[in-house]
Amino acid sequence: MISSLDQEDETGNSLDSDDLFEHHRIVVDKGQALLRVDKFLMDRLPNVTRNKLQEAIKAESVRVNNQAIKASYKVKPLDVITITLADPPRDTDVVPEDIPLNIVFEDEDLLIVNKPAGMVVHPAYNNWSGTLVNGLVFYLQNLPTSRNGEIRPGLVHRIDKDTSGLLVIAKSELAMAHLARQFYDHSIERTYYALVWGVPAQNKGTITGHIGRSAKDRKVMAVYPEGDFGKHAVTHYEVLESFGYCSLLKCNLETGRTHQIRAHMKYLGHPLFNDATYGGDKILKGQHTGSYKAFVQNTFDALPRQALHAKSLGFIHPRTHEFLLFESELPEDFGAGLAKWRQYGKLLEERTQQ
Repeated sequence: MISSLDQEDETGNSLDSDDLFEHHRIVVDKGQALLRVDKFLMDRLPNVTRNKLQEAIKAESVRVNNQAIKASYKVKPLDVITITLADPPRDTDVVPEDIPLNIVFEDEDLLIVNKPAGMVVHPAYNNWSGTLVNGLVFYLQNLPTSRNGEIRPGLVHRIDKDTSGLLVIAKSELAMAHLARQFYDHSIERTYYALVWGVPAQNKGTITGHIGRSAKDRKVMAVYPEGDFGKHAVTHYEVLESFGYCSLLKCNLETGRTHQIRAHMKYLGHPLFNDATYGGDKILKGQHTGSYKAFVQNTFDALPRQALHAKSLGFIHPRTHEFLLFESELPEDFGAGLAKWRQYGKLLEERTQQ
C-alpha cells in the first residue's frame, strides 16, 4: 500500500498527502448496458483487484452521482463515477529495519505512530534507510498484515522529517480505502502546535492561499494568493500564548499541502522558530546583540529544528465507525524551547510592570 510516488523530496520533506491516492472520474457511455459497478470498474481501472475495489466501495470511496453505492449497484448511461484509491505498491524494495517505534494505538486495521523529529517517513533520494517505513516493514512482518510474503504498511498522510508527531498507518485494504476517502474529503481533524516568530495581529485567523513550488528554489514552497499557481490550501490558527517576540500557535489543517503550515506562516509574516528553509533560523524579532542574542542562540540549540509538532489526530474508524481522537505530548526539544520562551516572556512582562 505504499504509494508509487516518492513520499519525500531529496531534503526529506513530505509531499502532498493528496499525492498518496489515485483519483478517477468516469462518465458512463450513453450506450452502456446495465452492469454491476465492480465489474464495470474492473474493466476500466488497470492493476486494480476486485477485492480492492470492493473494499473501496464499502468504505464509500466509490461514488456514483456523488452518492455512496453498494457493489451490486448497476451502472447506467451517463452515470458519473468518482473513485479514490490508494496508489499501487512501490517497485522499490523496502529493507526491514529493527527501528524502535512509538506506537500509540493499534488494532487489526490501523496503528497510530508518534514520529520523532529527524526521522524521514519513507525511503527516497538520500534517505534509503532508517525511515519510518523501514521500521514499519520490520514490525509488520510477523503480523497478519504480511500476506503471501508481501509487507503492506499503508501510508495515508505524511509529515516532514524535522516535524514530530502523530501519523495513522493503515493495515488493511478497508482502512486504506476508508482513510483515503476521509483525507480526500478533508474530514480528518489534524492539530499542530507551532512556535512562530512575532505575535499575529489577530488572535484567531484563517490563511487561504494556493501553495506551489517557488520559482526561485524548488525546495521551498511559496504562497500564491491569486490562485494562479499551486494547489488550494487552508490553515486555521489560534494564538495560545505569546512571549513578546515569539508565539505558540494551534494550527488546524483543512488541506494537506507540502510545507503547508511552514509556508502559510511565512506568508503571514511569522515564520516558524528555527525553520531554516523559511528563514526562521535567524533573529527576526528583538535585538541582534547582547544577552538577547545569546538567549535566542541558546534556544536554537535546545530546539534545533523547525518548531512544529503534530499534536492531535481525529478520524472515523473504518470498521467501527467511531470517532477516534489521539493526542500527543510535546517532545523534549519542543518543550525545552517553549519553556525558555515562557521564562523570557515572564521577564518581559515584569520589566513592563516596573
